[in-house]
Amino acid sequence: MREEERAILSFQTLPNLKTSLSSISEATPHREPLWRNAQFSCRIRNGGNNGSFGNFASVSMAETKEDGRNEFAPSSAQLLKYPLAILAYVPRDAAIFAAGAVAGAAAKTVTAPLDRIKLLMQTHGVRAGQESAKKAIGFIEAIVMIGKEEGVKGYWKGNLPQVIRIIPYSAVQLLAYETYKKLFKGKDGELSVIGRLAAGACAGMTSTFVTYPLDVLRLRLAVDPGFRTMSEIALTMLREEGVASFYYGLGPSLLGIAPYIAVNFCIFDLVKKSLPEKYQQKTQSSLLTAVVSAAVATLTCYPLDTVRRQMQMKGTPYKSVLDAFPGIVQRDGVIGLYRGFVPNALKNLPNSSIRLTTFDIVKRLIAASEKEFQRIVEENRHKQSQDASIV
Repeated sequence: MREEERAILSFQTLPNLKTSLSSISEATPHREPLWRNAQFSCRIRNGGNNGSFGNFASVSMAETKEDGRNEFAPSSAQLLKYPLAILAYVPRDAAIFAAGAVAGAAAKTVTAPLDRIKLLMQTHGVRAGQESAKKAIGFIEAIVMIGKEEGVKGYWKGNLPQVIRIIPYSAVQLLAYETYKKLFKGKDGELSVIGRLAAGACAGMTSTFVTYPLDVLRLRLAVDPGFRTMSEIALTMLREEGVASFYYGLGPSLLGIAPYIAVNFCIFDLVKKSLPEKYQQKTQSSLLTAVVSAAVATLTCYPLDTVRRQMQMKGTPYKSVLDAFPGIVQRDGVIGLYRGFVPNALKNLPNSSIRLTTFDIVKRLIAASEKEFQRIVEENRHKQSQDASIV
C-alpha cells in the first residue's frame, strides 16, 4: 500500500461515551470492556484527502480489572485520607482468617474457666469408675474442686492448646462455610434453607477433622492432673495408645458438630436476613441473633457432645455412639446426657456471639473497603480522562 493510501487506526478517550443500543458486548468476570470510555475510528488518506470509513465489524477490546486497579490505584495521600481503602489490599480470605483467629482466641480465653468446669462434669462419671469416687458432681462443687486442688491457674488449665487449636479451627470453619454456601446455591443463584444447613454441617465437619488431635490433647490436659504440658501428653499417647488415640471419638464429634454448626449458622443467617435493612447493619442485632442461634443449637446438640467427651477418655467403656448413649442413660439417667450443660451454655453463648458478630462485622468492613477502593479508582480514572480530553 502506497504512503498516500495507508489506513490509520486511532483510539480516543471519551469519558461520557454510552453504548449503542444495537451493540452486543460481553465481559468475563475478570475483564472489563473498553467501549465504556473509548472510541474506535478508521481514517483513510488518499491524495491528502481524509474520509471516514464505517460499517465495520465489531472489535473486541478488554483490559483486566487488576490492570485498571493498579493503574488508577489510590495514592498515599488518598489512602491517608480514606484509610478504610487500605483493607482492600488485604486478601479477603486472609482478613476473614485473621478475624476468626483473634475472635476465637479471645472468646476461648474469656470462657476457659466455664469450659474446664464443663469438662470435669461431663467426664467425672468415667473417672469415678477408675478412682472409686462419687459418680456425679455439680456446678458449684466443680468450681470448688478446681480452686482447692489446683488454684486459680487451674481454671485455665488446657487453654493454651485450645487457643492454638481455635486459630486454624475458626479460620477453616468460617472460610469453609462461605465456600460451601457458594457450592450449594441453586440454579437461580439463591441459597435455600437446606443449602444453608448443608453448608454449615460440611464446614463444621471440615474444621473438626483438621483440628481434632489438638482437641483430644486439650481434653486430656484439662482432666488429667498427671500431665503438665501438651508435648508430654502427646508423646505418652503415641507411646501407650498409638496414633489412633488422637482420633478417639471422631465419629460422634463429626455427628455432634455437623448439626450444631448447621443449626447455629443457618438460624443466624436467616434471622439476620429477615430483619429490616436498617437493623441488619447494627452490631446489636448481630449479637442478639448470635445468642438466639447458639442457644437453640446448644440445646439440640449437647447430648452428642457429652457422648464425644466420654469416648475420648482413656479407659472409656464405650466403643461406639450406639453403645455410649444407653450406657450413659443407664448409669446417670437422661440427665447424664446434659451434665455440664449450664456452664457449657454460659460458655457457648458469649463464645458464639463474639465469633459470629466479629465475622459479620469484618465482612461488612471488607465490602465497605472494596467499595471505597473502587470509588477512588473510578475517581482517578475519570480525572485522567478529563485531563486527556483537555489536552
